[in-house]
Amino acid sequence: MPPTRRTSAPAASTLTGIAEMASRDAQGVPADLLDGYLEELDGISTTRKSFRPEQLRVRREVGARAAERGISLHGVIDLHLSATWLAWRSLSGVRRATGADAVRAAGEAVFKAADAAVTAIAEGYEEAQRWAVRREESFRREFVDDLLDGRNLGQLAERAERFGLRLAGSTVVAAVRSAQPLVDGGEVARAVETSLNLRPDSRDVLVTTKEGLLVCVAPDTMTDVPDEFVRQVAAALGPDTSWRVGLGRAHPGPGGVVRSFEQARYALDIAERLGLPGRLHKAVDLLVYRVLLRDRAALEDLVSVVLQPLRGARGGAEPLMETLAAYFANGQVAAACARQLHLGVRTVTYRLQRVADLTGYSVDDPAQALSLHVAVLGAKLLDWPASAEDTP
Repeated sequence: MPPTRRTSAPAASTLTGIAEMASRDAQGVPADLLDGYLEELDGISTTRKSFRPEQLRVRREVGARAAERGISLHGVIDLHLSATWLAWRSLSGVRRATGADAVRAAGEAVFKAADAAVTAIAEGYEEAQRWAVRREESFRREFVDDLLDGRNLGQLAERAERFGLRLAGSTVVAAVRSAQPLVDGGEVARAVETSLNLRPDSRDVLVTTKEGLLVCVAPDTMTDVPDEFVRQVAAALGPDTSWRVGLGRAHPGPGGVVRSFEQARYALDIAERLGLPGRLHKAVDLLVYRVLLRDRAALEDLVSVVLQPLRGARGGAEPLMETLAAYFANGQVAAACARQLHLGVRTVTYRLQRVADLTGYSVDDPAQALSLHVAVLGAKLLDWPASAEDTP
């Protein structure tokens, strides 16, 4: 009488041994990630059925755990495939098979199940990575908002280290405003950040966005970063895009970042209101305009007293205002002013005389010229005469 074939499932010690061999074969990927896989595979070899939904859910969770533990997707898949072929001879369905057809059926079931398991692991792994990226982006966005808004200053220095910033020293902030808002993950932001990251000291530089501005935060000791930032912005935006850069002054500590950022935005606002030439506008060079705006009421009085008569000129105040602005911007040289405005010199001198006739202030008198110059600057800062027209 032939001996009875054993049909019991492999002993736990056998499966544990296989799991350990699979771990070694997969270059040390932890065997605990198999998490019941061999027992389930043994059952499938007998039933010829596939994984149940709850079993595939476990595989997805395994993939997610591997991602969280920093284990590569290749490694966790290698672990499962190694376990599959190492366990093959020990699986109940294979040991019970009495012919080639039975072995083939068991093999098809087992390797289809392995394929499904690997797919589920990859799905879980990729989903965990997506969540990790989104979580990191959320942390970064929250940190950037706190940094540039000046919130939670007591914790900022510690949080900054996570993003490569050291806020113990002084920092400067540059901000770019373009015709199109610049956003996190956008083409321009990515290109500028990637280029600056090629620097050996890039760990100390933060490139981000805030309210449509592209922002660069750097230690004041890295004196070449603002200029490099401007060059990379120019390369990313191209020559046909309208944009400006405001540069704040250096300030110490976490609170210094928000002060420098506010100054960078102020420099942008002043440059746009006054139509200042060039791309880079430094807050330190624009302090005089802050002084002018500090006593807004007095500035409004000066503009009104000196320039109000121009509103009665034929054609309105704008042509005369434009001529005055260009005249002072060109060092009070009528010929240079005429070239900028594409006018004849006689037209410029006529307009300047017309200003003197209407206001009583002549550009030929130094004191009166100073009053005119400050009044013209104040008018631009206050958006005069448009603002006067809006006043009831």
